[in-house]
Amino acid sequence: MSVVSPWRQRGQQACKCLAAGLLAALVGGCALPDVGYYWQGARGQLQMLHAARPVAEWLEDPGLSPALRAQLQLAQRARDFASQALALPDNASYRRYAVLDRPAAVWNVTAAPPDSLQLHQWCFPVAGCVGYRGYFALADAQAQARPLAQQGLEVHVYPVPAYSTLGWFNWLGGDPLLDTFVRWPEGELVGLLFHELSHQRVYLAGDMNFNESYATAVERLGTQAWLRQSTSADAASPAWQAAQQRRAQFRALTQQTREALETLYAAPPADALAPAKARILQEFRARYQALRAQWLASPELAARPQMAEQSLQRLDRWVAEANNAAFGALAAYDLWVPAFTALFAQQAGQAAPWPAFHAAVERLARQPEAERRRTLCALMPERPAACDGAAAATLSSATR
Repeated sequence: MSVVSPWRQRGQQACKCLAAGLLAALVGGCALPDVGYYWQGARGQLQMLHAARPVAEWLEDPGLSPALRAQLQLAQRARDFASQALALPDNASYRRYAVLDRPAAVWNVTAAPPDSLQLHQWCFPVAGCVGYRGYFALADAQAQARPLAQQGLEVHVYPVPAYSTLGWFNWLGGDPLLDTFVRWPEGELVGLLFHELSHQRVYLAGDMNFNESYATAVERLGTQAWLRQSTSADAASPAWQAAQQRRAQFRALTQQTREALETLYAAPPADALAPAKARILQEFRARYQALRAQWLASPELAARPQMAEQSLQRLDRWVAEANNAAFGALAAYDLWVPAFTALFAQQAGQAAPWPAFHAAVERLARQPEAERRRTLCALMPERPAACDGAAAATLSSATR
């Protein structure tokens, strides 16, 4: 059971730079210092594609466990729904399944200065500049993290269960379903598929906040639409709603913490930045423990205490390790979600609201950066700090 997005970075953070890495490796367009990185990306992606088999073949296997069979069938129904009802791409992605036998598809590395939430940027062909770098092996991610830490940056390495190659490899079979997420509860599983497919519908190179907020909005709105028509909604919907409530509570806590850190960094005390920062993070962790106890006392989780504790382990680790890099990466999934949700609501009168919504997002993506940010700010129900003065300038620089 998934509780909240930090360990997913959905999503839970789709390592789209790997698509660019594989492309660059195949055409020989990478700079010499990055040959090793592109090679591990190409090798890992090709190994994953090679391991994938059509879902239909898996379902023909009489030895397939009933639980996995049910999940694969669910994923195929959700995949069809994504294209037919949500106007997401109808292609080869998520029609095959691969067993990786490891806890994550990739591990992402993020970094930020000790006095800023602005992420260190890596730039790639196709994907543009992003605030993370993905590796197929944890040891490789940790090796990348060490020199960044030696430079004085705060570094965060975290597992990613799924990522999108932006549709570039549908001719090779597309992005497969993976054993890293296929057994998730219904609402979580279908939401991840909708999130990753949205990256194949609209992707704005170099603007992580735009891409992840759009995909997160599609994930939430699409899952609601799915559960309204799902024959198993009576069982799946309450669990998903409860998980959404926990996520909302955690988002509120992390947002308040980010705002406190941003305020501190905007006008740091002359000689006491570290103690003030430590107090903010200590309060964050204390408030999380209170939330955690509240969640475990809820009827849903109290009935399954051992499973609940296991489901919270990754989130516990995220909270324990949370630093500027972790908060900076998490912000991308939250920032513009209310704006995209409002944009979707504007299409309610359309005969086909989902195609109209995606078309509106595509028009928004074509706007110049400053105009696009003004449009998003105007759509927000409450004006965030990112829409004001210096904060807006910081946001602008962080998306390039």
